Amino acid sequence: MKTLTLCLVLISCFMVISCSSPSFHTNKVIAHRGAWKVDQLPQNSIASLNKAIQIGCEGSEFDVWMTSDEVLVVNHDADFQGLPIETSTYAQLLELSHENGEKISTVKQYLQKGMEQNTTKLIFEIKPSKISVERSKLIAEKSVKTVKELKAEKWVDYITFSYEGGLKAIETDPNANVAYLSGDKTPEELSKAGFFGFDYNINVLKNNPEWIQQAQDLGLTVNSWTVNKEEDMKWLLEQKADFITTDEPEFLLKLIEENQE
Repeated sequence: MKTLTLCLVLISCFMVISCSSPSFHTNKVIAHRGAWKVDQLPQNSIASLNKAIQIGCEGSEFDVWMTSDEVLVVNHDADFQGLPIETSTYAQLLELSHENGEKISTVKQYLQKGMEQNTTKLIFEIKPSKISVERSKLIAEKSVKTVKELKAEKWVDYITFSYEGGLKAIETDPNANVAYLSGDKTPEELSKAGFFGFDYNINVLKNNPEWIQQAQDLGLTVNSWTVNKEEDMKWLLEQKADFITTDEPEFLLKLIEENQE
């Protein structure tokens, strides 16, 4: 009887651990601003995030700005429905809506929704401030602190065009996975600075194909944006890129599946 009880306890513990530990897809597909295109969903919305999760993407990318009253919100452009984010309050932004009726998400709301599942990572783009480099650093610091506060570290990888912001994110959490977007740093420079990898425009990588192997030899990850052409997808797969960011995640998932058959 004691043996049976012990076995049941161990099974229960294993089930709890298995359910609580994220088990992310490893198919390379990063949905750019969520999976929005097929169903014409608002970009960077909860709806497009849910779609990326539903179709089984490895990651869903989203963009983050900070309001004038220092609330982190999710939107690609510097304005939301014509209202400039950095010089507007969060309350002002709430007066507007996405085309599907959703309000603009705070980072906390977006992360909490993303953490309800454990198969699709949340690719957190820290947008550079148009006001100042110091503000870019503040956005990066607040972003990382928010992720830590929510205990969302396992779900989140960061990307940014702001080199200074990226360094601040790494300083705030040395264990954070931060990739650089601008395309003006070599793999060696990024490795020395403590970056996790790079996420460069496809044209940058085609002009510097040697950077892919150099990065991976240094233990850096390789991602590319925004890859919507089949020929570019196939080229990156041949080069063994770690991730591919696309507006066409459904097509890329199908292409990868076909290549594995």
